[in-house]
Amino acid sequence: MLGMAFSAGWTPCVGPILATILVLASTTESISKGIILLTFYSLGLGIPFILTAMAISKFTLLFNKIKKYLWAVTLISGIFLIIVGVLLLINRF
Repeated sequence: MLGMAFSAGWTPCVGPILATILVLASTTESISKGIILLTFYSLGLGIPFILTAMAISKFTLLFNKIKKYLWAVTLISGIFLIIVGVLLLINRF
């Protein structure tokens, strides 16, 4: 489930960035520059997954502690979204 959440959030970003890096990698003068670009792209994509896997048990414990306050977080987030929407509507953002 966590992987599906990551993929849903990253899909809009991954496509254009990967396409740009592949174009840059394919048009560089040497293969080593392309390898470096793709290596850093892969690290940037993989490191958050590795860190998440390492921290998921701590997150679960923390989430269970704050679950009783989730209604307040939802309410405050909703109010904030409404305020931002109104500011955008009246061109005051």
